[in-house]
Amino acid sequence: MKVHKYGVLLAALAMVATGCRAGDDGGGSEAVDAPGVTDDACPDAVNEDNGCIYLGTISDLTQGPFAPLGVPITEAQKAFWNRVNEDGGIGGYDIDTDKFVKDNLYNPQTHKQVYSEIKDDVLALAQSLGSPTTLAIVGDLERDEMIAAPASWTSLWPFEDTILESGAPYCAEAMNIVDYMVENKSIKSVMSVGFPGDFGGDGAAGAKIAADSNSLKYTNVETAPGQEAQAGAISAVVKNKPDLVILGTGPTETAVIVGQAAAQGYQGQFVGLGPAWNPALLGTPSAKALEALYLASGYWGSFGTDTPGHEAMREAVGEVEQENDGYTAGWAWSYPLKAALEEWLDGDYDKTRAGLLEAVGSLETVDYEGMLPEEAGNRAGDPNETIFRQTVLSKVDPKEPAGLALEEDFFSGPTAEGYEFDGPCFEG
Repeated sequence: MKVHKYGVLLAALAMVATGCRAGDDGGGSEAVDAPGVTDDACPDAVNEDNGCIYLGTISDLTQGPFAPLGVPITEAQKAFWNRVNEDGGIGGYDIDTDKFVKDNLYNPQTHKQVYSEIKDDVLALAQSLGSPTTLAIVGDLERDEMIAAPASWTSLWPFEDTILESGAPYCAEAMNIVDYMVENKSIKSVMSVGFPGDFGGDGAAGAKIAADSNSLKYTNVETAPGQEAQAGAISAVVKNKPDLVILGTGPTETAVIVGQAAAQGYQGQFVGLGPAWNPALLGTPSAKALEALYLASGYWGSFGTDTPGHEAMREAVGEVEQENDGYTAGWAWSYPLKAALEEWLDGDYDKTRAGLLEAVGSLETVDYEGMLPEEAGNRAGDPNETIFRQTVLSKVDPKEPAGLALEEDFFSGPTAEGYEFDGPCFEG
């Protein structure tokens, strides 16, 4: 009997030392034994009797090309999880996304470095911004059994078990753009202009597949980040005069390319992949050209869309300096991780990172509160069966929130519908 009591005491002390929480995890009496989960309340806890789950954030927050999106993405995710906490938390835990936030400068080496600084202190990553940057830690995520919600849409992610993505990949997005323009504009030539790597490259791969499917002339132009680096891309657009230019760039590059190409006489159609747009572009000299020549592709409706999820997002983020679809994306990206945490804590899974990874693989639907169809959250089948292929198109409208008005709601063209995703479209 003494030995039994002593063993119970040791187990209890071990739980305190590791920050495990027993009896409150929703899955019975099994204690949570995973990094980033503590019995102590979160700092500035909403629910002081709850334990704390720490989620990490690695974003572009200062000087990279996507900082204008990374900052509102991060703010929206903090607002999302604060709403979860105000609703009581999940399985006896509040969620903290404030403590472990790192700036990747949109640099893969920096991304890998800051990941190593927080990996032992967080259960999962609420955000990992960028395709090439997140790709730099995919091996580490697998080794650490760490789930990451990516702030990007490369077609590689559905083939990675640790990546918890939302929305159609760039590849399918570009296919839909080409098919839509074929149907509505009778185009004959397509040019992709984008960053090298998995963002621009994945979009370019989809554009080429759709161009070939529609017997269109296709050209690809790689361009480096930075407004001063766009002379070659602008020259290629003006010289070749493609009917359609698909942009896989950041917002700054978008403004420079569209504005200067228009100034040199180009009058074709630009369509930007989701990250290419920022409403701040309406305050640049390129505004008129963007209104006339640009459509924004996207993965869900823009900031002002009428869904319960959009409404909850707008209420949670409150008054903002500028309505921006970084907020929309940050909010939408958080739903699958919430669903996974609920499944993990309520279900019969090991209360470890490996158990959370198993819970992610069991998800068949995710409640996005109308921002995406529930089936967009399916992780339980073969990627070719589960990849969500629908996107939206919006026109530039300075009177609308985030500067965009919906042109075409969720749709997928024949190329994306018929394409066999037996692997990622782009492998750099």
